[in-house]
Amino acid sequence: MRILNNMPQWLGLILLSIFSNAARAGEGAVSAEYKWITFAVFGSIIALTMAITYWAAKRTHTAVEFYAANRSISGLQNGWAIAGDYLSAASFLGIAGLISLYGYDGFMYSVGFLMAYITVLLVIAEPCRNIGKYTLGDILAFRNDPKKAKTIAAITTITVSIFYLTAQMVGGGILVKTLIGIDYEVSVIAVGLLMLAYVVFGGMVATTWVQIVKAVLLVAASVVLVVLVWAPYGFSLPGFLNGVVHYEGVQQQVAKLLGSAATNMTPEELGQRFLEPGLFLKSPIDQISLGLALVLGTAGLPHILMRFFTVPNAKEARKSVMWAMVIIGGFYLLTLFLGLGAAINVGPANIAALDKGGNMAAPILAQYLGGGAHSMLGNFFLAFVAAVAFATIVAVVAGLVLASASAMAHDIYVGVIRGDHATPDEQVKAARISTLIVGIIAIVIGIAAKGQNVAHLVGMAFAVAASSNLPAVLLTLHWKRCNTGGVVLGMLVGAITAIALVMVSPNMTYPKDVVKAANKVLQGEPAVEAKPAVAAQPGEGFVCELFAACKKSEPAKPATLARPATPGAVEKLATLSTQLASITDAAEIAKTRNEIDKLEKAIKKARDDLKQYEGKTSIVGLEKPFFLLKNPGLISIPLGFLMVVMGSLLYRDPHAAEMWDEIYVRQNTGIHAH
Repeated sequence: MRILNNMPQWLGLILLSIFSNAARAGEGAVSAEYKWITFAVFGSIIALTMAITYWAAKRTHTAVEFYAANRSISGLQNGWAIAGDYLSAASFLGIAGLISLYGYDGFMYSVGFLMAYITVLLVIAEPCRNIGKYTLGDILAFRNDPKKAKTIAAITTITVSIFYLTAQMVGGGILVKTLIGIDYEVSVIAVGLLMLAYVVFGGMVATTWVQIVKAVLLVAASVVLVVLVWAPYGFSLPGFLNGVVHYEGVQQQVAKLLGSAATNMTPEELGQRFLEPGLFLKSPIDQISLGLALVLGTAGLPHILMRFFTVPNAKEARKSVMWAMVIIGGFYLLTLFLGLGAAINVGPANIAALDKGGNMAAPILAQYLGGGAHSMLGNFFLAFVAAVAFATIVAVVAGLVLASASAMAHDIYVGVIRGDHATPDEQVKAARISTLIVGIIAIVIGIAAKGQNVAHLVGMAFAVAASSNLPAVLLTLHWKRCNTGGVVLGMLVGAITAIALVMVSPNMTYPKDVVKAANKVLQGEPAVEAKPAVAAQPGEGFVCELFAACKKSEPAKPATLARPATPGAVEKLATLSTQLASITDAAEIAKTRNEIDKLEKAIKKARDDLKQYEGKTSIVGLEKPFFLLKNPGLISIPLGFLMVVMGSLLYRDPHAAEMWDEIYVRQNTGIHAH
């Protein structure tokens, strides 16, 4: 027993050892002479979180302590914890990166994520706190058939969590490898072990406080960076934006994105275009679909819903959402300065060279503001941001694992198999075993998915949550006729539709496109003749804008100039290798060798892609997307609501009707709430 009680400390030492060895051995954005800074910062944050876990483990003995932190979290604390749960690496690194590469369109993601909390505040937070106990299944089982409701809720909870979890694990492995140079597998295992330690030993108490610490560190680091970025402009917003418009690197990025359309634009017009929409999100229908999934999906994410059961009453639930909105909203405003600051200080071209998605924008900005790659302060800033990003990933993963384990242990084992007759000890034991199972699965999937494109999994998680969970929860709480038949039909159809549409959408990898891109890298492009302007072409109907079954509309295209043939990487490499033999200047030799290294890597990747994808089709056997939107929300969300309504009207469930008066009074007053 003593060994078990001291397990968090042992795990902490193991993880410190992993980072100690890895930080000395790896190749990352931090130069070798400053690896010790990385190790010190990572070690400090890991030690802090393991101390929290050790403290929390002594206070976690019962089911309500494990699942809901004994409902002892205040509204302010829960607001910070929600922010810690919600602000994933995608929010911190991804959005800052999108803004640094695409300007205004990247900021639209911030707005979408923030607006999502208005939905949560208005229709979900207070009723869920008054009705539920620990999980999404508890909310649905209150007036519907408990076994059927908990079973379908557990399936969708685990589905959403695994999608989200896999994306976080893979993203964490790639980012930490890029930032500090440790192996991908070691990074995934470290994330998995830390997350397991938090949840298995500390349950919701440890998870909550780790999320609070991570959110505070994240906001503090972002505020410091924004002050440093904004100060040279006297904290003037017009002055700062004017600097963005007149920065040559931004103008070149816009010219690159617009192509021939930028031919007649002045440098100032190009810079101004960076602050206008249309550089990244080019389809209005796709934007509406993405917006629906972001705004409504948040209210259906199981790890977010669970957080409302940790506060003592509905008043604290409302306060927690208000605080979460303030913190999350403030943070997303900071991402505007982080992204634009990276664009004008580091440059979009340099950011894209390190990571095509721009995910390294914020860390490299931190290194620049601290004095650059060869300064101690610059590497300290980079190490700190890297450690915060790592803590961000671990905290979000811990919340997701807790949600999955709760569905498996509380809904399926205790609710369905044991008929709600398990003892408190059995419930806690089942929860910890389920956590171990989910954690091991997450590590295995994370390692197995190395090198895979998992970006679609986040969109799939939001789409399933918005199309399956939200319609069932919302109509159970607010529609008198809703019953078990509607909940089961709506959740199944909503989830299956969302997953099926994503599987045939542009988010998936299409080998034909990969092979075409690889051949372009190797062989270059042939000469292109000048083309006249083309007028806009009408489509054959709205359905054609969604599916590749008929002709969709085409926008007007400006006239393009003739382009000469461009050589491929193989030809460029041969030319540079010949030139290298005749160069005598040391700086020129180093520059040429650097270009040769890049070309060799590009050639290797292109040849690997050809070997892997030539002659193949997508995972469902397609050569190109059948569903044309990147997010299925426009179809799957209304369909989920429709199926709940139809199923409820066609299915007779007297119990659901009898419970309506009680659920109505309880959700509005909180009487008899747990």
